[in-house]
Amino acid sequence: MLDKDLLDQLKTLIDDRVTEQVVLASSLDDRPKAKDMKEMLDEVAALSDKITHEVRNDDERKPSFAIERVGSDISVRFAGLPMGHEFNSFLLALLQVGGNPVKEEEALLDAVKNIEGEHEFVTYMSLTCQNCPTVVQALNAMAVINPNIKHVAVEGSLFQEEVEERRILAVPTVYLNGEEFSAGRMDIADFVGKLAKGGVSTESFNDKEAFEVLVLGGGPAGAAAAIYAARKGIRTGLAAPNIGGQTLDTMSIENFVSVPYTEGPKFAAGLEEHISKYDIDVMKNVAATKLIPAETEGGLHTVEFEGGGSLKARSVILATGARWRTLGVPGEQDYRNKGVSFCPHCDGPLFKDKPIAVVGGGNSGIEAAIDLAGVTEKVTLVEFLDELRCDDVLLKKFQSLPNSEIITGARTTEVTGDGGQLTQLAYEDRDSGELRTLDVNGVFVQIGLLPNTEWLKESGVELSDRHEIVIDNHGKTNIPGIFGAGDVTTEPFKQIVVAEGGGATAALSAFDYLIRTSVPA
Repeated sequence: MLDKDLLDQLKTLIDDRVTEQVVLASSLDDRPKAKDMKEMLDEVAALSDKITHEVRNDDERKPSFAIERVGSDISVRFAGLPMGHEFNSFLLALLQVGGNPVKEEEALLDAVKNIEGEHEFVTYMSLTCQNCPTVVQALNAMAVINPNIKHVAVEGSLFQEEVEERRILAVPTVYLNGEEFSAGRMDIADFVGKLAKGGVSTESFNDKEAFEVLVLGGGPAGAAAAIYAARKGIRTGLAAPNIGGQTLDTMSIENFVSVPYTEGPKFAAGLEEHISKYDIDVMKNVAATKLIPAETEGGLHTVEFEGGGSLKARSVILATGARWRTLGVPGEQDYRNKGVSFCPHCDGPLFKDKPIAVVGGGNSGIEAAIDLAGVTEKVTLVEFLDELRCDDVLLKKFQSLPNSEIITGARTTEVTGDGGQLTQLAYEDRDSGELRTLDVNGVFVQIGLLPNTEWLKESGVELSDRHEIVIDNHGKTNIPGIFGAGDVTTEPFKQIVVAEGGGATAALSAFDYLIRTSVPA
């Protein structure tokens, strides 16, 4: 089942990090995946005398298996074969249940330990979904930290009846104690924010010494800014919800010069590894809520965070990125994750042999349409303008597909359904004014990005009419000592390589500002 090189790597990890006795307890049926599961578990168990495999057949979901720490209540379960994106989730769960510590901020670990009550989570996931491992790994880790938390990761394709019964049309979808709890990418801090009283505390920030450069945001722009600042030998901090930003939601990256192909989560891991090579105070799982500029030039700016903490810095680089823009039409929120989706790679397989629509005629829209055409019955691309704004090579590719259709000059007005699932998209023909409908089961929204600047509205930082941070060609904002970089700014080209360049520019400009500005007495 697993090749020899992989087994050798697993043995090294297990020998180094598994300190507790672990049982792999399986429940199997007659399907081919069950045979593969038994073979994989037998191979893993053979690597160490600390791991055993027992076929118990005591769980209603078959094939499935639990990873249990002997002599404790700690366990997690996989219903399905965790390969593809989820193999790392299996390996990490094995190591953590086996005694390897969960690597997170101490405040976050304490918050998980303090969650009260019994919590039984079920995550429905797909092996092709790049967001699912984040959710699966977060809940598995929480189950290891707090034995009152239980988690089962269910591979939707193997448990189709269960998925259809619960009308799940987006992954990852999480149920808690039998009720739908969340959908989409979430990490430990997100779960703690919904479960724990008061969320994660950031009050320890108040005791930190002022930074010379404080970077807000952990995407390509923020990572590049922090690295360039740290290389100047100045005290550098980076505070962000995560490291990777939008790249965590990106399936394939083919235009980062010198790297012909990579995937978003892998790229994000590379950013984090590069950051770790420098003396950067990294504060993850945090969100800024307010920026208070210095009263005098050269003074200290203050940034406040959720959780009651604040940081001070002589210069601040704003690299908080952007998020998907929504349609803003009736029914969109009602059917979000019940037909309305923003991730074709994650949710596309759930619409197999069903008609769907993609709204948005730029490159991201037509790339999504091409991807979805391979699994769905028909893809209709709906564009507001009278012509598409995508590259010609992509347009020709889409038009060559037998199940493709393009509608231009169409203003989406509503999405409707039967209460549990989306069934129609309504649009207005902009030329005639006629209202028309499309019978579809899914609508994938690909209409651009919104900058994450709501928290800056009272800061005095100048924003454009599109709510982007206005910067010059040095990354400077209208406030001395405050700089911007990446997709959150007026930089017109929202690309990874451009964002990294913007982050480097902002850091070099911040350094120039610091050496030319005296500190007030």
